[in-house]
Amino acid sequence: MDELHEKVDIVVQETITTKRKVKPVGVETIVFLAILLIVGGYIASIMGLGTMFKVIMATAHDLLLQTVFLIMALAVLAGALSALLSEFGVISLINTLFKGLMKPLYGLPGASVAGAITTYLSDNPAIISFAKDKSFTQYFKKYQIPALCNLGTAFGMGLIVTTFMMSQGKEYLVPALIGNVGAVIGSIISVRLMIRQTKKYYGYTNEKSEVAATGEKLDDMREIRDGNVFQRGLDAILEGGKVGVDMGMAIIPGVLVVCTLVMILTFGPSVDPTTGKEVYTGAAYEGIKLLPYIGGKLKFILEPLFGFTSPEAIAFPITSLGAVGAAISLVPKFIADGVVTPNDIAVFTAMGMCWSGYLSTHIGMMDALGARELAGKAILSHTIGGICAGISAHFIFMLISLF
Repeated sequence: MDELHEKVDIVVQETITTKRKVKPVGVETIVFLAILLIVGGYIASIMGLGTMFKVIMATAHDLLLQTVFLIMALAVLAGALSALLSEFGVISLINTLFKGLMKPLYGLPGASVAGAITTYLSDNPAIISFAKDKSFTQYFKKYQIPALCNLGTAFGMGLIVTTFMMSQGKEYLVPALIGNVGAVIGSIISVRLMIRQTKKYYGYTNEKSEVAATGEKLDDMREIRDGNVFQRGLDAILEGGKVGVDMGMAIIPGVLVVCTLVMILTFGPSVDPTTGKEVYTGAAYEGIKLLPYIGGKLKFILEPLFGFTSPEAIAFPITSLGAVGAAISLVPKFIADGVVTPNDIAVFTAMGMCWSGYLSTHIGMMDALGARELAGKAILSHTIGGICAGISAHFIFMLISLF
């Protein structure tokens, strides 16, 4: 009965947001309305009020069909894989092999390597399926669980980004690999910064504590399901896949709301195929190109740090904030126009892989992890980590170029 009460308490804590009572109307009400009118009025003044609402609806609808369901499918597969790896002891083996590496670098147990590898092969939210697996989280302390969001995001779509960069030409093979090293450096910084915040949030002070995130005492044994090998494997696949479905549903609000806003601020109007002029049609993913504009104004700071030789290159990391898939689609044109160098490709790979559209997924992922209150700190930590990833890739490329 005590175990049942404990499980109920965990579910309640993860699904209910604590609220408090305030005055019906306050200063924040006026401030919020002012910000909403200013932002909405600015966007509407550029693309038109009716067009703005059409773009918002079309973008959110397309994100639901093309992005959320894709992430859910990845999460189901990743959840099934996570459950299988846990059921047959692979997670335990990984934890034993890599705990001597992950603890000093990331401050995480060796089992976290499995999550990093999975997200590298798929996408950011794939690590949530691991974080919902009790046999995986038994190696983690409570304050370490939210940091999995930053770890998974730092490696999200890594394989896709790396192979895409390599496919652009043989001269970009080494820069893409350098970019992976830069992304690893950025991931370490991001996770370490996040862990500092989670320790404060959870009031963690005892480094020798042996209590896992599950609330149980850590030991050298692992739990397995009942039945023969085939039955255990089938149950693991089905139960792990169900966790993926739940996670896919949990990220819908964050992805649709945040990603729609980021897309509108990142991209521009459509191009009329007959005249070649830019025009707003109300199609999905049209925007006002505010983020690239801001990036262009900051190029006097960003170019020395990243080694960019053309202002157009700023568009890649800015776009990576919202969607790295959209960002890598810029690369072929950059190469055809001769506006990027191998150094830029190294930086693109590092920042694209480390950030991998984290503004679009971080809030949803933190919500699914039951740590929504820490989403802002996770975003700030990962912003710093991504910048460090790009800077690291630039200076590593310069160092290797000397030889």
